[in-house]
Amino acid sequence: MKIFRWGDDGRERPGMIDRQGERRDLGGVIDDWRGAALSSGQLRRLHGLDARTLPRVPAQARLGPCIAGVGKIICVGLNYRDHAREAGMALPTEPILFLKAASAITGPFDAIEIPPGAAKVDWEVELGIVIGQDGRYLEPGRVMEHVAGYCLFNDVSERAYQLERGGQWDKGKCADTFAPLGPYLVTPDEITDVQDLPLWLEVDGVRRQDGSTRDMIFGVAELLAYVSRFMSLQAGDIIATGTPAGVGMGLRPPVYLAPGQRVRAGIGGLGEQDNPVVAAGAGL
Repeated sequence: MKIFRWGDDGRERPGMIDRQGERRDLGGVIDDWRGAALSSGQLRRLHGLDARTLPRVPAQARLGPCIAGVGKIICVGLNYRDHAREAGMALPTEPILFLKAASAITGPFDAIEIPPGAAKVDWEVELGIVIGQDGRYLEPGRVMEHVAGYCLFNDVSERAYQLERGGQWDKGKCADTFAPLGPYLVTPDEITDVQDLPLWLEVDGVRRQDGSTRDMIFGVAELLAYVSRFMSLQAGDIIATGTPAGVGMGLRPPVYLAPGQRVRAGIGGLGEQDNPVVAAGAGL
């Protein structure tokens, strides 16, 4: 099952893709894709709907972030072997965790805004795990029961703010629009092997990242169990699982985003994003 949200920013409605690939409006069935609506029972019930009875979503409609009400975004650093090599860092022996503000979330085709004074805005295509059932101290053998699905996530980062301004990484990770999310949340039954998904990112048509979730150091199930030791996982939380090699900071010389560029990204089976880059406060 593929689900999404559509409509103007801040006024999105829930939707789903029917068996014929048509976008259907679920606004008359559920309030939104958030919290309890992401539970496996609710998703199974909606999977049984005759979607042909639901209104079609207009073809030109904006797609917003694929879920609402995100409580927290837990990010994993240096979780791809090739990315650790390009950063010149040893492979971590435990997952490196940090938090990203939910206020950074934006739609999969919305603009990425360069904050005033920013000069090193970078890209990071990532697999996002969306939690559908609350839990903590999860047993490794049962962690997948807590997964609502997977989505495409871009952990946009301002490297000078992250690494050169003192303190922890948050200042470089949390600007508005620094977390394009979606276009779809895809339920686990539609993914043959979550540890064998291609993921890629392009800037102005130049392929910068081209990797696979096979290269993760810590896989999806291991990350879920690990994170739950340190904080409860709640429906609607997102775990962003790290990025492969090819980030701008890792190029020689480094390359960063500027207004007027476009960032396209995709993950096999999860859809694609296409984000224009603008100066904060500027129109498109």
